[in-house]
Order: sequence, then structure tokens, then C-alpha cells
Amino acid sequence: MLDAGAIEGMARRLRRDVVEMLAEAGSGHPGGSLSAADIVAALYFGVMRHDPAEPKMPERDRFILSKGHAAPVLYAVLAESGYFGREELKTLRKLGSMLQGHPDSTKTPGVEVSTGSLGNGLAIANGIALGLRLQGSDEPRVFCLLGDGELQEGLVWEAAMFAAQQRLERVIAIVDHNGLQIDGRTTEIVTVDPVAEKFRAFGWEAINVDGHDVRALLTAFDEASGRHGKPTVIVAETVKGAGVSFMEDRCEWHGVAPSEEQAEAALAELEQLPENA
Repeated sequence: MLDAGAIEGMARRLRRDVVEMLAEAGSGHPGGSLSAADIVAALYFGVMRHDPAEPKMPERDRFILSKGHAAPVLYAVLAESGYFGREELKTLRKLGSMLQGHPDSTKTPGVEVSTGSLGNGLAIANGIALGLRLQGSDEPRVFCLLGDGELQEGLVWEAAMFAAQQRLERVIAIVDHNGLQIDGRTTEIVTVDPVAEKFRAFGWEAINVDGHDVRALLTAFDEASGRHGKPTVIVAETVKGAGVSFMEDRCEWHGVAPSEEQAEAALAELEQLPENA
């Protein structure tokens, strides 16, 4: 496990990886990958039990990227963790690559579940947690990262009801609450707010946190891992495109890769930040 300062440095590395791989691919989703970088870095380097040398270790914690279009940040953290070589990142979305546009568990080491069709991840997390319980293994936690626009999917709330009914206390959902989806602001399309209150009404514990504050995230994950007799959601307040000024809080960067010039500008910004890892 890394300390908070080192995790902050790792999150910056993940952001650079995301920008570089999307520029090379010429397509992909930068906004939601950048907003989730601190969350994913905190999970993989400060919270989760996992082992790149044994990806299917039975006692591992599970991570499900329900917002599968943010695959670049997942691939970046898997590479930085050692599941495969960093050189693979430059093959994103290319023919024959192990790194598809959305996560594919049959191709990519460390990917637990193939995702991409929004709304399914939390139900899958429930199934994994219930299966582990039936096997007598209740230590592994099941983390599921959702987008806030994704909460407009009805299946999410069916899964929320099920998790509460079954008292799946090892399920920890994280909502990347950046306020934007592909068409604009969630509040102007189909508002999902207030998120924490909705989950509480469905029988969950709920924690609000600054999704770019690594220390606050680590504290929230520690609290969520306690035995509450119910599932927990962490509502992480984030900025879409975080770390690259011209991408921040702009929905047009949901699914557009940077040009070579834009990538250079983005990397120059990220390079100005201190590196702790």
C-alpha cells in the first residue's frame, strides 16, 4: 500500500497515461476517465487486496467498472499495478489489442467483468458478493464504480433494493458525481440528485466525499469497509476532465480524444504538478 502523497502522484501518472493512450488511439473517453483517476488510484494503491502475480487470488477484493467507457483509467491503473506492461497502453482500441474500447474480462488481465452497457455493474457486484457469501467467503469486498448519468438507468435502483434486502455489506458502490453526461448536465437531462439521500432511502449507508481528495477518499473507504449490516455508497464529488484545464467541466470531452497538439498541452499541464510516486 502507498501513502496518500504517493497515491496522489500515482493519480497524476494515471491522468498522463490516459491522455497519451487516447491521443494514440484517436478515440475514447477522456472526461470520465480523468474524473475517476483519484478514486481508482486510491482503491488500487491504498485500499484493495489484489495481486498482479495472481489475478484470480480467491481472497482478492473485486473491482467492477460499471461505467465501462472509462476503460482508459482502468487500463492505466492495471498497467501501473503490474498486471501487464505499460507498452500495451499504446495499443488501446487497435485491432487485436487486449485493451478494447470497453473492458473485456476475456482479454485483459485484472479485469473482473466485461462492462459497457450502462446500469449493469451494481447488479453484477451484488451477484459476486452473494456468491462469495454462499461459498462462506465474506472477507472480500466488491467495489463498483458508477457514473452519475448512469444512475438514470432503472436497473441501478433494482440492484440497490436487492443489495439492501440481502444486507450485502461487502458491496461498496462509488458514484463518480461529476454532474455531466454525454448530452449535458445531469440536472438538465434527468436529474439524479440528491444521490446520497436516494441511496439512504433504499436502505444503504451513504458517505459524501471530495472525489479528488485522496486522504478523504481513503478515510471514506475505511469507513465503508466496516460491518454495517447494509451496503455502502460513496458519493464522490468530482470534476469531469479533472487535471486538464481545457477539459474540465465540459461535456464535449465525454467521448472525444485529444489531438496531438491538445495532448501536448494537456501533458504539459500535468507535468507541472509535483510527482510523488
